[in-house]
This record gives sequence, structure tokens and C-alpha cells, in this order.
Amino acid sequence: MSREQDEICEIAIVGDLTETESDISQKLLDVPPGGACLLYFDSPGGNPYAGLALMSLILLRNLDATGVVIGECSSAALWPYAACRRRMVTALSVLLFHPMKWQSGENVGLPEAREWARHFGVLESEMDQLLGRLLGADPALIQTWMQPGRYVSGTEMVDHKLAELIDFQPLAAIAPRPRKPLKRKRPKS
Repeated sequence: MSREQDEICEIAIVGDLTETESDISQKLLDVPPGGACLLYFDSPGGNPYAGLALMSLILLRNLDATGVVIGECSSAALWPYAACRRRMVTALSVLLFHPMKWQSGENVGLPEAREWARHFGVLESEMDQLLGRLLGADPALIQTWMQPGRYVSGTEMVDHKLAELIDFQPLAAIAPRPRKPLKRKRPKS
């Protein structure tokens, strides 16, 4: 995929990440390392590992990502949003912070279930701390939002200096740029 250097790749992170991770991952891989992209979020989350994987792609590839919550950004979708260098919300955006919920449809024995519970406890704590660091938020604030789980408005994110408030106006980053007039060669006389 060839793009002009000043063109920004736009990617929609919409729906359950469990179902859309593969497509979103490929679109993130299409952005050159260090390249700019604009991510639009309207996702209820999904599998925590999907959120972790998308966050990792953004960070490991050093993408200059701007995240815009155009609707909902909840649960596992918070991690790729937090990985964005610039985060934007509207006054009507909503973000749901809650403890991770894990489920397994597999039949497992007691020893495996114990190990899974141990791993889950460690991962949940580490991911909550990482989320706070990426957002630049006080860990105590993140904890109050996580327990028992809280819907946070876009305005509240702005009040805590975790995002920028945008109005429903075209974003300058993607507004059409004026075209340069073509220089016409004059025919030789």
C-alpha cells in the first residue's frame, strides 16, 4: 500500500476486539514503523489479550497514533487507546473502566484452574498499572474507576487531563489540504 508521506492512515476500532483483532492488526501493520495514524474507537472491548496485542503493536512499532473516541471505548479497548500519543474525546464519549473478566469455555482440571487464577491475578494487576502509566493517570484514580467499574465521560477524561476535548468539527489532521496549482510549461516559441 503506497501513501503520500503527509497522508494519515485512518483505522476504525469498532465492535468486539475478539472478532476484529486480526483485521485491525493488519491495518496497524500497514502503517510504516514510526508512521502516523488516526484511530477511531467505538468498541465495548473484548478479549483482554486482543487489547494487549493491539496496544503492543502500537508501542513496539512506535506508531504516532492519535486515538479519537467517537462513541464507546471500554474494557479491553482502553489499552490500545491508552497507547496513543494523543487522545481525544467528545463530550458524549464514554469509557468503561472495570476489572478484567476472564472466561474459558474449556473443561479444565483443578490444577490448571488454580494456575489460571494465579496468572489472572498477576496479569490484572500489571495491566491496571500499565494502563495508568500509559494514560499518565494517578494509579489511585484508575483504581477508583476499576473497582467496582465505572463509566467515565469524555468531559471527565478532559477534567483529569487524560484526553483533549474535541467538537464535532472536521479534524485538522485529516482536513483536505489546498492543492498546489500545477505549473504549466509554456510552449517554446
